[in-house]
Amino acid sequence: MTIRLGDTAPDFTAKTTAGDIQFHQWLGEGWGLLFSHPADFTPVCTTELGRTASLKSEFDKRGVKAIALSVDPLADHHAWVGDIEETQGTAVNFPIIADEDRKVAELYDMIHPNVSAKATVRSVFVIGPDKKVKLTLTYPPSTGRNFQEILRVIDSLQLTAKHKLATPADWNQGDDCIISPSVSDAEAKDVFPGYITVKPYLRTTKSPI
Repeated sequence: MTIRLGDTAPDFTAKTTAGDIQFHQWLGEGWGLLFSHPADFTPVCTTELGRTASLKSEFDKRGVKAIALSVDPLADHHAWVGDIEETQGTAVNFPIIADEDRKVAELYDMIHPNVSAKATVRSVFVIGPDKKVKLTLTYPPSTGRNFQEILRVIDSLQLTAKHKLATPADWNQGDDCIISPSVSDAEAKDVFPGYITVKPYLRTTKSPI
């Protein structure tokens, strides 16, 4: 099954290091970050889970719940958590799904046979409060994710969900934004006073947050 932007994120039940969950219920009314790992006790994954844990306050500030997944068993997850905490200097403060039957991996197309017939690639899904998929990213097994980039995209997604704006290349929170083409000049004068017309199709304005 291929997951595309705008699709409803498939619901599922699973065992995790924080107990059994039903995914949509666990997400509640907030945002979610679901990300997968090729295997437990692997070097890149260890750094990624430690980095996610260290960024908990940043995810909390944005109302985002993080949850990880690999196809290894729950006992291995619990043992691996100890290694992560020892080597990365932070407690693992989010659940890790034990997807031994690969049910979730298959729902989310996390196994790419040309890379590995059994292990998940480094998939990332950002899910909105409406349970729709807002972002998909796929990294090769050898490349660790840039979690600052993931936070940057979440900032953009949350901003543009509330305002008729888009964000330009290399945008960061607080930078100027682009007014959506669907907004007329007359509306833009009311909603975004002082905006700048670079070209008729390119209008910029201060960030509202």
